[in-house]
Order: sequence, then structure tokens, then C-alpha cells
Amino acid sequence: MTTGGSSGVERRFVGLDSPVLGRAGAGGHPCQGLYHHPEGVRPRTAFIATHYNIDFSEHYLADYLAARGFGFLGWNTRFRGNEQHFLLDHALAEIGVGVRWLKEEAGVENVVILGNSGGGSLMGAYQSQAVEPNVMPTHDHQPVPGIDELIPGDLFVFVAAHPGRPEIITNWMDPSVTDENDPLSVDPELDMYLPGRPVPFPPEFVAEYRQAQRDRNERITVWVHSELVRLREQGVHDRLFVVPRLWADLRFVDPTIDPNGRTVPGCYLGDPRRANYGVFGVGLVNTLRTWLSMWSLDESQCQAAPHLARIHVPTLLINASDDSAVFPSDARAIVEGVAADDKSLVTIEGDHYFRERAGARDEVANTIAAWVTERL
Repeated sequence: MTTGGSSGVERRFVGLDSPVLGRAGAGGHPCQGLYHHPEGVRPRTAFIATHYNIDFSEHYLADYLAARGFGFLGWNTRFRGNEQHFLLDHALAEIGVGVRWLKEEAGVENVVILGNSGGGSLMGAYQSQAVEPNVMPTHDHQPVPGIDELIPGDLFVFVAAHPGRPEIITNWMDPSVTDENDPLSVDPELDMYLPGRPVPFPPEFVAEYRQAQRDRNERITVWVHSELVRLREQGVHDRLFVVPRLWADLRFVDPTIDPNGRTVPGCYLGDPRRANYGVFGVGLVNTLRTWLSMWSLDESQCQAAPHLARIHVPTLLINASDDSAVFPSDARAIVEGVAADDKSLVTIEGDHYFRERAGARDEVANTIAAWVTERL
């Protein structure tokens, strides 16, 4: 189905089977998205954007880039809104379904991979797997059909991209949790929200805090493996569990760490302390295998660095000057990690989604369009 959009942009619904699953009993396809393109035009170049969990079908840049002559497939795997069951190799195969549709059905010659927000490391893993298959099947699973036959992108654009899933949850997790089953348990020595704690934080506290965050991530991984063994002995495959208090990055309250134009205190949900004790956020609910696939520092293949080293196509990274949770060091690490000779870092004034400043999204779209046009 094709419908008219704003400013001469058409949108076409795309629903496709996964290499793993077909249509649901109720009729829905596991892989779904919207293809945006200029009205009456079949673009030669198109973008594809996907996230681990968030619905990108109506991505905020889609109409902006379609109005500038490009196609844009806002694409979702079956894990949209279903983060707790995420499996990386399955998601990459399903992104491949979207890329292949652009080539074979939409008639696109050039595909630009767009990694926005958390989708940065996910799309980085896609490009990495497409050029040099390296992603192993999820714990105790068989290889996914099509995982070694992905079509690589011709260019890569990061926009306000996080450095990787295990990195972000570890940087955000509260190391003062003493009991994973009690969301109120606190070690006051490691509590960044302890009343009266001085800010800026002393360097020795920062070092101890960061190490304690890594220790907590590793403890959860150890528990996950022991729990898998316990369940297997009873013939059970997996289970859900909760990871409490995941809004506690020191940078949420200390503006001197990784300084930029962000509001402090603040995070994507507003007041970070309130968010930390709330029930919304990334990584709160998982299966055991999802933890190993996406969040574990020891085992997840969603860490960006190894995949960035396999990205050799021209790469642009756009950083938001006032981002509350993608910081200047993250942007630098991504650019430095990309193996491409042709790579650029541009900082544009705005928040994470470039909503708060009039004209910010136009500036982002103009920057991307000019950069892509110069190369293609």
C-alpha cells in the first residue's frame, strides 16, 4: 500500500517474512517498515535504519531525506517493542531482508546504512557481518539462515549513536545495588544519589564507581550461566529476569565529566534519580540468552569496537551538541574505531533527536544529503 506524505513524499508499507519466522496467525509479518521516497520517483540511493527495540518505521529523518531525493526504509525486525527477547544474529538476518528488498524490489543501486542512537552499534554489526562474517549463533542456538549472505551498505552514517549495548548498560547501571531482587537495596559508599555527595565527583570516586559498574555486569553474567545450568537440569530452556536501577551514569549529574551542552541533572526520562527507581528504560527485563546476546560485557557481540574495525566504506558521524546520554567521548571513540579512510565527525547543535531547536533536523538532513551526494 502506498500513501501520500507531506512535501511530495510517498510512503509504502513493507511487510516481509523473517529467515526464521513467517507470518503470524493473525496475519502480521515479523519484519515490517515504511519506505519513504519522493512522489513518483524511484531513487537510485536509499537509506535503511533499524533499532534494537524502538520502532523506526516513521523515523524522524525519513521524510526529510525523501524530500531531498532519497529513499528511506524505516525498518523493524521482530524485536521492535520486544527487547527482552532480542537475539543479535536473528536481528541481523532480518535487517538483511530489508536491505535485499531495497536492492531487488525498490530498484535501489546504492544503500546507505544509517545507525541512529542505539541503532548505531546494531547497524555497525550488520555491516561488519556483511563484509566479514563473524557473528556467532546465540548461546545453544543453530546458525540463522541467511546470516552469511548479507548485502553490505555502500556508505555509513551514524547519527547520535551510542557506542554499544553492553557499554551503555554498564555506564548507566547503578553499582550500589546490593541485591538484584530488591530494587531498594543500596550500598551508600557507591550511591551517586546519596544526599550531600559532592559534585563534581572526586576522581577516586569516579574510578571506584566505574569499576563497580563493570563488576555488577560481570556478576549478572556469572549468575545467568549458573541459572541456565539449573534450568537445563529441569528441562527448561530460558526465563525472564529483571535488572533494576539502570539510570545512574555519573554524567547525568556531573557536567564536568564529558562536558557538552546537556541539561544537568538530566537523562532521556528527565530526572535521573526518579528514572533510576522507575520501571522504564533499556535492559530492565531480559531472558537469560538475551542478556548474553545483548548486554553482557564478557559475551555480547553488540559491542561496537570489533564491528567498527570492519567498516571500510566512507563514514559520517553526526553528534548532537546537547545530548544527555551520547557524550563527546562516545562520538570520538566511534570515529576513531571506524576503519574507513574517508570518515568525518560533525557536531550539530541540538538534543539527542534534534527536536528542541527549530531547523535542527533540516540541518542534519542537509548535512547528510550533501555528504552522500558528494560520494555517490
